[in-house]
Amino acid sequence: MSLSIGIVGLPNVGKSTLFNALTRSHQALAANYPFATIDPNVGVVEVPDERLAKLAAVSKSKKIIPTTIEFVDIAGLVKGASEGEGLGNKFLSHIREVNAIVQVVRGFTDPNVLHVHNRVDPKEDAAIVNTELTLADLQTVEKRLKSAKTSAKGAGAKEFQSHVDAFQKVFDQLQTGEPARNLDFTEDELHLVKDLQLLTMKPVLYVVNIDEDKAGTPSPSQATVDTTSSHIYISAKLEAELADLSTEEAAAYLKELGITETGLDKLILAGYKLLNLITFLTSGEPETRAWTVKAGAKAPDAAGVIHTDFIKGFVKADVVNWQDFVNLGGWSKLKESGKMRLEGKEYIMQDGDVVYFHISS
Repeated sequence: MSLSIGIVGLPNVGKSTLFNALTRSHQALAANYPFATIDPNVGVVEVPDERLAKLAAVSKSKKIIPTTIEFVDIAGLVKGASEGEGLGNKFLSHIREVNAIVQVVRGFTDPNVLHVHNRVDPKEDAAIVNTELTLADLQTVEKRLKSAKTSAKGAGAKEFQSHVDAFQKVFDQLQTGEPARNLDFTEDELHLVKDLQLLTMKPVLYVVNIDEDKAGTPSPSQATVDTTSSHIYISAKLEAELADLSTEEAAAYLKELGITETGLDKLILAGYKLLNLITFLTSGEPETRAWTVKAGAKAPDAAGVIHTDFIKGFVKADVVNWQDFVNLGGWSKLKESGKMRLEGKEYIMQDGDVVYFHISS
């Protein structure tokens, strides 16, 4: 499943530093001037999952394979991007290609790192980016609305009136400055609106990039950027330092700081949730592996993630919760416990399911 999250924000808010830490690389140029990143950098990151090691220990697996998520470091946006200012057009086109947005806003106070507006105000950073995305969407919707109104006057007018109504609904929302994702759509409206590929329809997670010494305790003044979307608080500088350490050294450093979870782990898991994904697992002697599906996926679709031929050949699936798998000692002992279920084609996958698919040849 190829799904990606774009890291966006104003110049010099820490996007590339965060990306480099995520990917344990230095492929994104982190520099103290706007547009240090021009073409997007892409990194594939493992999703941390403590369940894998526990399952592998029970199954005596030779390999452990986690699932992954793709992050894209996108060039910094400036005011006027919707009109082509800075790298506006390129910036907006790159956002259209991702499935969700992580917007980095500046909460750190380092005087040696320039801010394009000479102040530290996370809420204002977010407002500038959101305004540009909204203005770009307004241009898109206005064109389609005009075209739909013209079509609604001619042959097949009744068919096109639904287009007019859906596009007008979005246009009116955007004119208030609110994103399209906050609207409630009928199934038919959603089908029409998806075709517009609107930037403000994409789910958003805010990352407030805070000072290193506040990594464990963000201040109340940084708490609210946008009340309609989730926030996490990360010191990109600290995460970059941790990325350069060994696993043991990083763990010792975090313990010294009184932090129980890295900011990157929080970001990866929050990004996974942002994309509405769940993980199911397979476990045996050859390997224990995590697989990704959309929440709500049925068993044959999950089997198809392993191999597309499995969708057509799906017969049934042995399913057990991962905790029961560990506690009861694996597949052989589960059959006697009554904890293992035999599920058919209508079964909706749950996060943490350990599955063995039965496929016809």
